[in-house]
Amino acid sequence: MSTLDATRAELGLLVLYLGKAETRDKICRAIQYGSKFVSNGEPGTAQNVDKTTSLARKVFRLFKFVNDLHALISPTPQGTPLPLILLGKSKNALLSTFLFLDQIVWLGRSGIYQNKERTELIGRISLFCWLGSSACSTLVELGELGRLSASMKKLEKELKNKNKYDDEQYRGKLNQSNERTLSLIKAGIDMVVAVGLLQLAPKTVTPRVTGAFGFVSSLISCYQLLPAPAKSKTS
Repeated sequence: MSTLDATRAELGLLVLYLGKAETRDKICRAIQYGSKFVSNGEPGTAQNVDKTTSLARKVFRLFKFVNDLHALISPTPQGTPLPLILLGKSKNALLSTFLFLDQIVWLGRSGIYQNKERTELIGRISLFCWLGSSACSTLVELGELGRLSASMKKLEKELKNKNKYDDEQYRGKLNQSNERTLSLIKAGIDMVVAVGLLQLAPKTVTPRVTGAFGFVSSLISCYQLLPAPAKSKTS
C-alpha cells in the first residue's frame, strides 16, 4: 500500500470516527470539563466556554434516552445472574430518566421553558439519576469482571500445558476484561463528577476537581469510541 493510500485510509477512519454524533458529544464534553478545570468556578472566558458547551451538548443528546429505554426492555444474555440483571436494568432506567429530564433542562436554559426554579430542580433530579446510574454501572462492571476472572482461571487450567495467549478464546476474554476494567474506571470517575456537579462535597470535590475528573472521563469515552483496528490478513 502506497503512502497516499495509507493516508487516505487513515483519513477515512477519522471521518468515520468524527461522523458519529456520540464522538462529537464526547469531544465537546472534554472541552466543557477542561474549561471547568481552568475556570475553577470563577467568572471569565473559561466559565463561559464551560456553560455554552454544556448547553450545546444537550442538543446532541436529544431523544438519546430512547437508546437506554430500548436496552431496558431488551432481553439480557442467557446465564446472567439475577443481581446483575437488576443492576443493569436499574442503570438503563436511571440513565434514560437522566437523558429525558436533561431535555427539559435544555428547554429551560434555552428560554423555551420559562420556569427557572423548576428547571433547576429538574436539573438536580437528573444529576441524581446520573449518579445512581454510574453507581449501578460500577457494580455491574465489578460483577462482570468477577465472572470473567472465574472463567479465565477455568480456561487457564484447561490450557495448563499450552501457551494461554495463543488461545483465541483466552485472548477474547482478556480483551473483554480490559474493556470492562476501563469501563469500571470511567464509571467510578463519573460518580465523582456527579458529586461535584451536585455540590454534595464542595470542599473536597471542587469545580477544578470536577473538571479534571470529567476531562479524564471524556478522554476515556473518546478512546472507547475509536473504530476497532482491522485484522491483518495472512497470505
